[in-house]
Amino acid sequence: MRQRASLNCQKQIKKLLKKQRKESQLSQMENIHFQIEHIPAILLGEAADKIYLFVHGKCGNKEEAEHFAEIVSPKGWQVLSIDLPEHGERGFEKGTFDPWHVVPELQSIMLYLKPRWKKIGLRANSIGAWFCILAYDDEAFENCLFVSPILDMERLIRDMMKQACVSEELLQQKQEIKTDFGETLSWKYLTYVKEHPIMKWDSPTEILYAGNDNLTKRCAVDDFCARFHSNLSVMENGEHWFHTQEQLAFLEMWTNNHT
Repeated sequence: MRQRASLNCQKQIKKLLKKQRKESQLSQMENIHFQIEHIPAILLGEAADKIYLFVHGKCGNKEEAEHFAEIVSPKGWQVLSIDLPEHGERGFEKGTFDPWHVVPELQSIMLYLKPRWKKIGLRANSIGAWFCILAYDDEAFENCLFVSPILDMERLIRDMMKQACVSEELLQQKQEIKTDFGETLSWKYLTYVKEHPIMKWDSPTEILYAGNDNLTKRCAVDDFCARFHSNLSVMENGEHWFHTQEQLAFLEMWTNNHT
């Protein structure tokens, strides 16, 4: 099922834009900062038997979950959000924002959640969604919401290699190559990606994709949805990072419709 931004949703978007201008009610929501092992976490919302795990993307942090919690808390959900390596309270860390560090951490978070909540949902952004697919391919979530997910990491890396004029042979020889557009190409990372393709994802999943996403091609999203029976919504004039008022309003409308 595919939904597109169109005239028939403009009224909803305008209403949501007005709502965003109102003062946040987050101060009235219970929020607890703590650590799960060494991982900084925040628990949002009143006590419930259902919880969403919120996983941010690159340059994000656990506090991004606050607005999501404002939407789902009235529907009976709590939200747990964490700082991934090198992000948020862990910004001092170096060389750990990679799948061989992140995936085990996400799996330890799941071990924390399972005995404490009856139902678990997942909300993830960008590369955070890719990390979750690797970590949780054997899990059964109540509901999954992916926003601008990275779904073909190998193709993304090869596109960056092409942009930097780096061959596979050169990358293997050098092991790491810094690019002039701010990314470091890694032979170890590329090898990991090739050895860990996405093969399984059974949880019911809703995907929000932007027509102007510059990191994930539409064909990769369509392929994932076809293989794993996921539902796709598209904001044709959106971008990988949903950040304008119109984009955030569309994101909020989509979230409301699928939680």
